[in-house]
Order: sequence, then C-alpha cells, then structure tokens
Amino acid sequence: MDSTVQDPLLGQILDGRYLVEGRIAVGGMATVYRAVDTRLDRVLALKVMHPGLAGDAEFVERFIREAKAVARLDHPNVVGVYDQGTDGTYVYLAMEYVAGCTLRDVLRERGALQPRAALDILEPVLAALGAAHRAKLIHRDMKPENVLIGDDGRVKVADFGLVRAVGTETSATGAGALLGTVSYLAPEQIEHGTVDQRTDVYACGVVLYEMLTGQKPRSGSTPAQVIFQHLNEAMPAPSAAVPGLAPALDRLVARATARDPRERPADAVELLAEVQAVRSVLTGEQLDGRPADAVLTVAPVGSEEPTSVVPLPPVAAAEHDTAQLNRTSRLVMPPPPPPPPAGPPAPRARRGRRGPIALVLVLLAVLGLGAGVWYISDGQFTHVPGVLSLSQAEAQRKLSSAGLATKVKQDFSLNVPRGAVISTDPAPGKRIRSNGTVTLTVSRGPQQVPVPRVTGHALATARQEITDAGLAPGTVTRTFSDDVPNGQVISTDPAGGINRAPGTPVAITVSRGAAVDVPDVIGKPVDEAQQDLADAGLKVVIAPDQVFSDEADKDTVARVSPSGQAGTGDTVTITVSKGQQTFAVPDVTGKNTDDAKQILTDAGFEVRVINLFFGSTVFSQSPDGGGQAPKGATITLWVR
Repeated sequence: MDSTVQDPLLGQILDGRYLVEGRIAVGGMATVYRAVDTRLDRVLALKVMHPGLAGDAEFVERFIREAKAVARLDHPNVVGVYDQGTDGTYVYLAMEYVAGCTLRDVLRERGALQPRAALDILEPVLAALGAAHRAKLIHRDMKPENVLIGDDGRVKVADFGLVRAVGTETSATGAGALLGTVSYLAPEQIEHGTVDQRTDVYACGVVLYEMLTGQKPRSGSTPAQVIFQHLNEAMPAPSAAVPGLAPALDRLVARATARDPRERPADAVELLAEVQAVRSVLTGEQLDGRPADAVLTVAPVGSEEPTSVVPLPPVAAAEHDTAQLNRTSRLVMPPPPPPPPAGPPAPRARRGRRGPIALVLVLLAVLGLGAGVWYISDGQFTHVPGVLSLSQAEAQRKLSSAGLATKVKQDFSLNVPRGAVISTDPAPGKRIRSNGTVTLTVSRGPQQVPVPRVTGHALATARQEITDAGLAPGTVTRTFSDDVPNGQVISTDPAGGINRAPGTPVAITVSRGAAVDVPDVIGKPVDEAQQDLADAGLKVVIAPDQVFSDEADKDTVARVSPSGQAGTGDTVTITVSKGQQTFAVPDVTGKNTDDAKQILTDAGFEVRVINLFFGSTVFSQSPDGGGQAPKGATITLWVR
C-alpha cells in the first residue's frame, strides 16, 4: 500500500503559498515533497523538518543555517534554496526541484560506470563543492544520494543539511554522535571529530571509487568494522576490482583518499584541477573502457598493498630517462698536448700549429655536443603548472613565476565559475619551452541565451521556438484567462527576454479560455445532462463504464469530470449510474440475538431488534435472509 496517502501534508497548502502535491523522499531530519508555489506558479521541492524535531532548537538552527549557507552559493551545480519559513509545527525550506534521479539510483541500476561517465559526473560535483569551499563552507555529507542528475543531464549537489562554515566548529560531533555517513567519513573525522575541506575531498574519492567499480571500497557487517578500515587500511585501488582501469585513475583515488589529510588536495578546486589533468592524459580507449569485468567481491583485510601517493599527472618515460641522462653526464676536457721536443724548429713548428687547431676543433665539437644535449634536455624545457579552476590573475601569476608567458581567450562553461581557468594549451603537466607561452581559456560563465517571447502563440509553436533557442520546454500549466484564447500561451517562467543558460527548462502557462461553471447534472437523465452541458459551451463524452452510486438512480448521471469550473470548449466526461450496489442479506432466523447482530454487522448492515416476548431467539427478519439490500441498510429482527 502506498504510505503517502496517510501523509497529512499531501494536498495541503503550507504557509498559505506552497501546495504539497507528492512525497519524494524521507530522511532522518526531514521529508522532501514535490510542491507548487501558488504565488509564482512554479514547481519546487519542499523540505519539511519532522514535526517531532521542530521543538529542538539545535535542529531548527541547523535547518535555518542550511538555507542561509546554500543561498550564498550562486552556482549552477548547487541545488538552490528559494525560501525558508515556518507554518505551525512545520519548519521548511523551499528549494529548486530537479526532475531526474540520484547518482545512487544510477549505480543501483547500472553498476560500475565507464571512466568517462564517472569523470563527467565528478567534475560538476567538484565545481559545486569548490564554490562552497572558496566560500568557506564544508558539505560534510557527500555521497551518491546527494548527487542529483536531472533529466536534462545536469548534475547538482544537494542536501547541505550538515553544512558548516570553516572555523565555526572544530568538531564534527554533537552529543557524542558523528554527523555524516559512515562509508564516506574521513579518518580524521572519525578519530578526532575535526572537519575541513579535505574531508569533502576524501568523500569524493570514495564516490569516485564507487562509480568506477560499482561497489563501496569498505564493507562490514557493522559500522564499527567500516570505521576500523577507514582508520587502519589504505584505500584499495579501483583496478583491483575492475581490471584494466588506467593507473592514473588508481593514483587519483589514492590521492583523494589518503589517510593523512595533508597528502590530499587542499580543497575541491585543487582536486578538480587534478581530475582534469588526469582526463587530459587518458586515451579514448581508457576513458570508454567497459567495466564488464568488475570483481564484485571485496578483498579481505590486509590483502591489498598500501597505495602510494604519486604526483599527478605522471612524467612521461622518455622525459624521465632524458632527465636522468642530463643529471649524470659531464663534459670531459682532453689532456693538454706534450711540450715540443728540442731539435730543428721549422718542421716541428708546422706540426705544432696543427696541434692547437685540432685541439680547438675538438673543444668546439665537445662544447657543441654539450650545448646540444643541454638544449634538448630539461635545461630549456619545463612542465606546465596546474592552474585549472584558478582565477585568471592567480593563473597568470603562477605561470609567470614558472617563467612562462600567457595568452588569454574566453569561452562559456557550465561547470567552471566566471573568471576561472577552464583549460590550458599545452595541458597541465605537458612539456613546454622554459620561455614559452601558455594559452589560458577563461570561463565566461554559463552561456546565456534570451528566452523567446511566445505569449499569444499556440503551445506547439511556443515549444518549438523555445527548443530552437537552445532552451528546454518545461512543465505546462493550464489556467483560465478572460483575455487569452484557449490553447495559447499566457506567460513563461523565466519570462521572455530574460537570459538563461542553454538547456534551461522554461515553464509554460497556457490558457484554458474563459472560465465556465460546469452545470450540476448529478442524478439527471443522460440526455438532459448532455443538453445542459452543451448549452454551457462544453463538449460531452460518456464514460464507457458505469458505476454504482448511492446518490443517483440507475441510468442517470452519477459523476461529472471536471466539476466546478472548466474552460470554454473543454470536454466534460459524464459517468452513468448503475444504481445502488446491493449485497446478500444473511439468514439469521433461529439464531441467538447477539450472534445474529454480530453476523449482520460484519456483513455491513445496521441492526434493529424488536423483542416481543423478552426472549433471545430470532424468529423473523426484514428484509428476509437471502434477499438483497444496500450496504448500510437496516435489518429488522423479531425476537421471542
């Protein structure tokens, strides 16, 4: 049975504004509903704290802190918060509604993902967390359940319910309990209760492992066993579960999940730069490898060797060998020529002049060889520093410190904030002349396109114009209008002329025409009802199936849909009555009065007893046993 029918909030209007339509999910602190903002006529998600917690000041303060914290993060990969308020015992957040699924749903359905898909999901997650980290906020509960994937493919981070400002708390515990999810807790979070940006980095490393392998890296029959592994064992390499994964992915997971937080990237921005650097060195075959050979068993404790942390990206083998050669090579000078012996000077003088010339030529050759070796070695080359996701000014300063010049171009990006570096040419870690030039591609933010003005257009035309503009037709709401003809667009949200990122859904409100009061035809003959509805400007359809009715006689109208109001020209469906539904009356003559009453009550009937001679046995009943009567009818018993 669907338990949502018992939820008291369903169908209610919260705070005089939010119409609760359905339940999406239930968590430990709150329930999330799909709702409609009746003031702005848009669909949103309503996160309502459990009423039992509303009296707890700490939980309420945390709830409000979430609203304020996330409202500060204006980022395309963070689920936005629109409003926060209370209505009686209900404390709520009004949030952006993301139609789609969670990363947990994807992993449950598909198992291990291809590396390209895993990195495609991880990058926007890190972009969102990077914005939070640069705003001095920590998520503290990163896991696949909090990664939303919209039907349009956009990735968003949700549930900043455990968010904390850096420095406002040194402990991740409260009342002796860890706040977070055991499988994704960092060792320092468990052991010392301290959190910073690197605890989110650790959780993202666990999530990446899970995407690459389709399973969690830690397992145990109790949370204590999982905690023990976090504290005492290095993270297993993903390739141990999925043979054939690129070593660079193993190193990336190891770096993000290092047990010592000092060995991890400082925050999500640095991890994002390393993820993009790893992507740039992977081949198409490595990115699109099928994870069909994943080993779905977890290796026993101690069977995995500790994973070492290696700088990313790896140095190419040829360059490594050249560097070793240059460090061990040296220039060897030839020995000086012996002094000329005594004797006739003329012939030996000529040979002596040839000797210095030969020596100079040898020296020039050796020097030229040395200069050539030096020129083709790292003496004239360096590697491009990692500057992805840094601001343009920070990236230029870092490259300038490495002796490199910069050239800047701009491009749009959904994931990288405006003014930050999207990519470099050459890519991070690539070899470049020590005085070379690096081209920075700097984000202009999400590409903006104007919402077309489609007011007064037919719905199909409006949808096509929105699609042609690079946007997505969103939900369609139909409402009455005295001014706009039936079937034409009244408005859009966002409104026409407003700039939005490509792919943004545009909600459309369509006219149902002028409102018409649907005549009350319940209980009327079908022909008469049809005429009344047609006279009101409505079309009529008769439902193919009839229904029982306690209000309408057989062959009259039992039900009208819609009722109340409809638009001019709308179609109204009428359902014909089969009359009252009747049920067989049990025969209780000859039975004890109490037994007879119980039998009839269990069958759904009311009972009236007439005792003529102060006896206790039923000698007659009306209606008679075996006859028919409507549910709830009164059965009269005569007793003697």
